Amino acid sequence: MKTKLLFLMTLAVMLCTVSQAKKVHTLGDSTMAPYDESATVTRGWGMYFGNFLTNGWTSVNYAKGGRDSRGGYTELWQTAKKQVEAGDYVIITFGHNDEKNSGMDGYELKAYYESIGETAKAAAVDLRGTVPSTTYKGWLGKIVDEVKELDAIPIICSPVCRSYFTGSKIRRNGRHDLGDSFSVLTADGIKEKQSIPADDHTMDYAYHSRKLAEEKGVSFIDLTAATAELYEYYGDAKCHEYLFDGEGSTHFNTTGAVLVARECARLMKAQGILSDAITLPTDLTVVPSTGDLGEAYKGQTLQKEFTLNGFGLSPETGTVSIVATEGVELSFDKKEWNTTLTADYSGSTLVKTFYTQMTLTSDGETTGTITIRQGDKTIEIPVKATAVTLEGGTEVKAYWRLEKDDACELIGPATPIAQTFQGMYVQRYSNPNANTVWPDWTGYDASRKMQRDLLTGDNWPADEIDDNPDRYIQWGIKPAAGTDLKIDQISLYASGCGGNGMCCHIYYSTDNFATRTTIFEMMKMPANNPQYVETKPVLTVKDGQELLVRVYPWYNGAASGKTICLSDLTIHGMAVSATGISQVSTNSSQTVAFFTVDGRQHAQMHRGLNIVRMNDGSIKKIIY
Repeated sequence: MKTKLLFLMTLAVMLCTVSQAKKVHTLGDSTMAPYDESATVTRGWGMYFGNFLTNGWTSVNYAKGGRDSRGGYTELWQTAKKQVEAGDYVIITFGHNDEKNSGMDGYELKAYYESIGETAKAAAVDLRGTVPSTTYKGWLGKIVDEVKELDAIPIICSPVCRSYFTGSKIRRNGRHDLGDSFSVLTADGIKEKQSIPADDHTMDYAYHSRKLAEEKGVSFIDLTAATAELYEYYGDAKCHEYLFDGEGSTHFNTTGAVLVARECARLMKAQGILSDAITLPTDLTVVPSTGDLGEAYKGQTLQKEFTLNGFGLSPETGTVSIVATEGVELSFDKKEWNTTLTADYSGSTLVKTFYTQMTLTSDGETTGTITIRQGDKTIEIPVKATAVTLEGGTEVKAYWRLEKDDACELIGPATPIAQTFQGMYVQRYSNPNANTVWPDWTGYDASRKMQRDLLTGDNWPADEIDDNPDRYIQWGIKPAAGTDLKIDQISLYASGCGGNGMCCHIYYSTDNFATRTTIFEMMKMPANNPQYVETKPVLTVKDGQELLVRVYPWYNGAASGKTICLSDLTIHGMAVSATGISQVSTNSSQTVAFFTVDGRQHAQMHRGLNIVRMNDGSIKKIIY
C-alpha cells in the first residue's frame, strides 16, 4: 500500500512538473527567424524573445526567411503543431512576403496566366503573396483555428515595419499598407499601379491582421505601430546604423532584434498576456548567462555571441568592462580579439553585442570565465568548449565536380542523393567569365568550368530581399544500411555571373528542412569571384536519415540572364556501425575470405553484415 501511495505521489509531482513546463511558439518570416551567428550579422527578433520569459516558460522559434502566411500554415505550422500542447502560446506574424506580386495572390496569378496561355509568365510567378482582405486573413485564420483546437492560445502580431522613411516618418508601404501603389487581378485582367486614399485600408496587411484578431476573439500585438515609433525615435540614419544589418531596411542586427523582442514582451505584459512570466529587466544583464561554445575538432576555433542589455542604468552615462581569463578571447567585431573590452553607454541604456572565441589546443573540455563589471555590479559567465576526435570507421566522400554534368564520385559505404532543382535549371557548364578570379591558394585559373544555373523563366524579380522557399538547388548523402555517418566537412564554390547582384543562402539539414543550419550567406556577390564555402560540423547522420545541402539564390533587383555558378561540392566523413559492430577497411590485401553470418563464402563483400577472415588470421565483423 505504501509503495502504491509513494508511486501515486511521485506521479503527481511529475505531472505538476510537466504542466509547468510551458512554451511560447513563434511563427514568422525572416524578421523573426533564427540565424547562425557565425555566418551573418542578421538577427531575427524571435531569437531573443525567450530572454524576457521567466517562471519556467521557454520560447521555440519556427520562423523562416521568405515565408508568407500561406507558407506559415503549410510548412511552419505543420512542423510546430506537433510540439504545441494545451496551455502553450503561439505568436503568429506574417506580412513582408505576403506583399509579393504587388498585393495579388501568387497562386491566383499563376492560374490566370495559365488560363490565357501565358505559360512562360505562369512558370515565372512567385507563388508567395496574398491579398490582405482575403487569402492573407484566410491563411492566418487557419493557423489561429488549429491553435485553438489544441487548447493553446494564439496571439496575432502585425508585421514589424520596414524602415522606409519620408522625412522623419515611416511611409505607408513601410507600414505594410500598399495603398499608394498596388496591383489587382480582375475578371478583365491585371490592373497595375492602383492607388487608394490613406484612410482606405483595403491593401493594409497590418490592419487586416488586427481585424482578424477581433473576428477570432484573440489577442493582438501591434508591432507595426510599435516599430514605427521605435524607428522614428532614432531617425532614418541612426535607425539604419544602430538597428539594421547593413543590407537594407528590413532585417535587424542584434540590437534591433533585442529591442523588438523586448517591445513585443512589453506590449504583451501591458495587455495582461503572460504577465507573470514576462520580465523586463531594468538592470544590466547578459544573454546567454552561460557560454557553451559547443564541440569541434582539435585545432579548430569556436565562437559564441553574447548580448549586454542595460535599461535604467545608474549612473546615466558610464562604461562596462568585460574581462576574460586565459585562453578566452573577446571582440566586438570578430576582427580584433583581446582579453579585455570596454563598452560605453549613455541615457542609462546599453544594448551591445560582443563575441568570445576559444581555440581547442587539447583534447576534451576547455573552460574559462568572462567577468563583466558596471559600477559595483559584477556578472561572471562560465564558458567552455569541447574537442572531439573522429576516429575509427571507414572514410566516406561524395564529390560533385559540376564541370560537365552532375555526376557524383563516391568513396566509401554511403548513397549520394542526386542533384535536383526546384524553380531552377542548368543553363550550361562553362567558365563563369574570362576574368574569373579564384582564391589564390587554389591554383585555379579562369578556364576552370562551373555549373551555371538560372531560375525558371530566366528573369529575376525586382523585390526580393530574401531567399524564395520554392527556388533552390539540392544534393545530399545518406548512410549505407546499418551505418551512421559522422560528417566533418561540407564545402563548395559559389559565385554570381553577369553582375554583382547575386545573393544566396546555403544550408544543410538532417530532417528534410524542418530545421536547418546556415553554412553561408552573402549579399551582392562580386561577379566571377568564386567564394569558397566550408563548414566542419560535428554532425552525425543516423541510419535512415538524409543529409541535404541546399543553395537558395536570389538577385538584388530585376534582372535577366544572371546566373549562380557552383562547383566542387564535397561531403566528407566516416561511416561507423549503427549497431556498435566495428567498421573497418575493406582493402582486399588485408583479407582472406568473406562469409555470410550463416557461413556461406562469397567472392567479395555483400550488403549487410560480413564475417571477414583477415590475413593475420583474425576475424572481423564488417557492415557494408
